[in-house]
Amino acid sequence: MSYRDPGLARPDIAMKRSGDGCIYLRSRMLLDDYESNLGGSLYHWAEHAPERCFIAERGADGNWQNLSYAQALQDASAIGQSLLEQGLSIERPLMILSANSLNFARLQLGALLAGIPLVPVSPPYSLMSRDFAKLRHIVQLTTPGMVYVESVEPFMRALKTIEAPDIGFYSAESDAPMNVRDLKELLAGSPGKRLDQAYRQIDEDSIVKILFTSGSTGMPKGVVNTQQMLCSNQQAYRQLWPFLKSKPPVIVDWLLWNHTFGSCHNFNMILVNGGTLYIDAGKPLPGLIETTVANLKEISPTLYFNVPAGYDALLNYLEADVDLRDTFFRNLDIIYCASASLGDRTRQRLNDLSRKAVGVTLPLLSGWGATETAPLATGTWLPTDLPGAIGQPIPGTEIKLKPFAEKYEIRVKGVNVFPGYWRQPGLTEDAFDAEGFYKIGDAAVLADDNDPNTGIIFKGRTAEEFKLDTGSWVSVGILRLKIIVACAPFIQDAVIAGQDRHEIAILLLPDIKVCVEQLDALKQDSTLAELAACDELRRQIRQRLQEFNADHPGSSTRIGYFDLIDRPLSIDSGETTDKRYINQRGVRESRRGQIEAMYDNDDYRVGEP
Repeated sequence: MSYRDPGLARPDIAMKRSGDGCIYLRSRMLLDDYESNLGGSLYHWAEHAPERCFIAERGADGNWQNLSYAQALQDASAIGQSLLEQGLSIERPLMILSANSLNFARLQLGALLAGIPLVPVSPPYSLMSRDFAKLRHIVQLTTPGMVYVESVEPFMRALKTIEAPDIGFYSAESDAPMNVRDLKELLAGSPGKRLDQAYRQIDEDSIVKILFTSGSTGMPKGVVNTQQMLCSNQQAYRQLWPFLKSKPPVIVDWLLWNHTFGSCHNFNMILVNGGTLYIDAGKPLPGLIETTVANLKEISPTLYFNVPAGYDALLNYLEADVDLRDTFFRNLDIIYCASASLGDRTRQRLNDLSRKAVGVTLPLLSGWGATETAPLATGTWLPTDLPGAIGQPIPGTEIKLKPFAEKYEIRVKGVNVFPGYWRQPGLTEDAFDAEGFYKIGDAAVLADDNDPNTGIIFKGRTAEEFKLDTGSWVSVGILRLKIIVACAPFIQDAVIAGQDRHEIAILLLPDIKVCVEQLDALKQDSTLAELAACDELRRQIRQRLQEFNADHPGSSTRIGYFDLIDRPLSIDSGETTDKRYINQRGVRESRRGQIEAMYDNDDYRVGEP
């Protein structure tokens, strides 16, 4: 592959096979020494680049408000002192409920300097939930000493459910209702010996934050993130991408700081390397992607991080607007995709655009890991066109591939792996195997059984896989993507069922906007229930599935029955995660009756063309 190389490291992977069929992979590049306290990076850049913009966000007037490294250190020191004076500690951490902001940055940096764990909670648990069960669970598990929200009104109901006399509530509003105090009080702290002493006590085992997984198989689990995990992960990146040391990165980023990608990966990369992060208030959703476009038309990033849905939403704008395209690609060194595989068509469109904008193909890289691995465990050291490629183990990390259903289950060991789940020792014990590898629950294969440098190919979640009564394994993650493509443009997601059945049945989630635009039988304000009852939509989907079956006749891919999801998915019942991903097992469980009804009625059969 021909591309512009900003100076990427080359993989050199050692492979060992065991008698039980397991494969062990590690990088021969050893992990170099690294700073064992993220706070040291803030002190370093405040001294060596004090006026450089660290974090920026749009103000109410639409202009960028910049937080320099010097000001960030000053604000964080004041807040850190205040947090200690109010009795916050490991047992009484700082909880933040709202989305990315300059104040969020100030608070998490203050907690970092004071050695106080941060508990950033996904906003949907407060804004989309009806019963707040997951939020209450997180509060009970972590016992926060302080809770912060940027604005009180949207979080009023959530705050009332967790109001307690020993919790201090703060916001950016000076006249907030309830017993919510002004953030300015924390910024008025006077740093002294107490903060200095707390900072000196921080070591590699100190807890930086407790990040909660989305709870796809129950209540969210609190993943302990230590200094060693986070610092070693950034050091590995500095060895994979050596140019980070000499070229401070600039990113425009919407990914939330309550998730590991946005916080441990992106925020920390900017902090450690003295870069600049522009907070993007947009998202890859109608009505919000336009905000992202406006930001990217103004700011030229050097690195761009996103998920497949984000690139898909952005591409039409990049192709239609030459000025946007040229600004976006002008300074880019790397395009990076995580969370799921990037489609071949999306990859090709990005490559075409980069050649038009800057005359060369830019490296398009990806990585794999989890909240429990800080997050990176493997990465594509060099660009590859292999679908589902997640690369090779990073320095300091070992990968174990354990045989599973004609594939392998991926397991991880290394300095970047978490010590356990907060206050849940039983879950912690179950998370590791006898050799100390974290059982992440994903499936994979080697791109080349004889050459580990070609990398690992992701093959879905092991927990989602199931067998038909024929004995055939159904690869749910792979089949789901194929079904979405086959039913385009009407379907945005699919749930695959059929365990111990003779045939596969699927529940399809229609894209309301697309269906309304393309089907005359539907009105503008159509609901999911009305889409599910639309004969024309069912006819269109049945035709596409019949064509799919003709190309995929095997029992593990052929679709026997289908129905449409007729009511919104619920975050409270575990049907969808806080990231808006469908939880296959959760939907199959909560809509078991609908699935059983398909098998009992030939009206739901896909049938023959």
